Amino acid sequence: MPKMTGAKYLAGTLKAYGVTHVFFVPATLRRSLAEMDLLGIKRVVTHGEKAAAYMADGYARASNRVGVCMAQSVGAVNLAAGLQDAYLGLSPVLALTGHKSNLQRNRNAYQEIDHSRPFAATTKFSAVVDTVNDLPGLLRQAFREATTGAPAPVHLDLEGIGGQVVEDGEADLEILLEESFTQRPAFRPEPEPERVREAAQVLANAQRPVIVAGGGVTSSGAQQELVELAELLNIPVATSLNAKGAIPDNHPLAVGVVGSYSRWCANRVVHEADLVLYIGSHTGSQVTNEWRVPAIGTPVIQIDIDPSELGRTYSAQVAMQGDAKASVRRLIEASEPVGDRSAWVSRAQELVKEWRDEVAPLANSDAMPIIPERLCTEITKWLPSDAMLVADTGHAGIWTGSMIDMNEPTQDYIRCAGSLGWGLSAAMGAKCALPDRPVLCFTGDGGFWYHIAELETAVRNNIPVVTVINNNHALSQDKRGDERAYEGIEGGSPGELWQFTDVDLSKVAESMGAFGIRVEKPGDIQSAIEQAIASGRPAVVDVVTDQFNSEAPVPWAP
Repeated sequence: MPKMTGAKYLAGTLKAYGVTHVFFVPATLRRSLAEMDLLGIKRVVTHGEKAAAYMADGYARASNRVGVCMAQSVGAVNLAAGLQDAYLGLSPVLALTGHKSNLQRNRNAYQEIDHSRPFAATTKFSAVVDTVNDLPGLLRQAFREATTGAPAPVHLDLEGIGGQVVEDGEADLEILLEESFTQRPAFRPEPEPERVREAAQVLANAQRPVIVAGGGVTSSGAQQELVELAELLNIPVATSLNAKGAIPDNHPLAVGVVGSYSRWCANRVVHEADLVLYIGSHTGSQVTNEWRVPAIGTPVIQIDIDPSELGRTYSAQVAMQGDAKASVRRLIEASEPVGDRSAWVSRAQELVKEWRDEVAPLANSDAMPIIPERLCTEITKWLPSDAMLVADTGHAGIWTGSMIDMNEPTQDYIRCAGSLGWGLSAAMGAKCALPDRPVLCFTGDGGFWYHIAELETAVRNNIPVVTVINNNHALSQDKRGDERAYEGIEGGSPGELWQFTDVDLSKVAESMGAFGIRVEKPGDIQSAIEQAIASGRPAVVDVVTDQFNSEAPVPWAP
């Protein structure tokens, strides 16, 4: 077994596991980065640790491979904060940090701080690497933890402020690739046959069943099985926001995104159902609109790879632990075409039509300033069949979840799991993972301002992601709550809490070397996006929208 430095081992292992990019803020793991250069791993220096974590998250979600982000000791807490979205979004991200050496601890060394607890809150597995001999076993364990069961971020904290004690060390090391753990899902566990048969029988007996597909469907690649099951049993399908596009929005059984970032027709269908089949979806507040849709007590079948999610909040009549793709395939095999459900399907389709008829005047509005509903309509018309749409949170999540249609099974959608400002950086990571596919980020100016500096990162690294900005120079999602807080108060300035300066963000983009174009007429939106794509550069399409007519609708609840 040859002598090898920790740096060479780390770089070689990442290469063997299929890592093509690492995202980081200097100064950390310098010798490892030099070794990565020789192996062709792209090193992306970011302007902030949170952005590095977001890029690794977007890379992981787009590729199903492990995304890698890094920071030195003093930046580690920022990196941990950036992992919140990956943790909530079940994304396999590896965070590498350094810490002060043992000789310096507890002596007020410069920038000394214990950052273990923040990582404990945002990772599935976190370990300290004290010596080069510890690195092989812990690095392989990190990949195993990241990709198995419910995927999640993992963390290794290397000795030395920049991990240099470990990477400079030498030992008898051998790079061992565990092929199964290079991507999610590492395994496809299946539920017990008797549980599958029981679920098939319960589904057959239901009069008004509905499927709620979650992010586990998309991460497992179970979209085809989802549609096949729905068509076999004639069951309407709603999705969580994470699973938007798992069934094309123009499919006759699709009712849209359910929950709080939703179409009211989806909430109504789930509320009226007499059985809900959750596939790869938790039953948290967002997918159930604060546990009101469906009502507590509604019969539920739940399929999830994480046993701790089975029966949480909604008692599961049948609980099936397993990978979504494998489990749904077994359910298809155990099921037979059922009796007439045409009345129930017609009811679901009627609600979808009512919703579409209701929003049509807004979706086709020629108003100026542009309204968000029309912006979303134009994106739907433009979106190529192989596009990936990346959505920020807040109103960006609501608008994309409710008003944009994903009509092609080859289109993909990923969204922020909670931290506004995630969108641009995550889209950059996704584009690194999918260089041959168009990647479109949808955000508002409120979200874009968070990490606007990363546009320079995109230019410097030639990451040609296109960002469409719903620019109403405001945090419009905050408007309703701020104005409510002023009820009964005479005077005051509630607008100071949610209004921003009107900035031409296309000019800001151009000043950084990106392509920029400003849009003020709704008929110009598609052309502007086409020009942005054709530029072959990082691009900003700055769409001027109505500041006072830009609030997303309140989600339906009984």
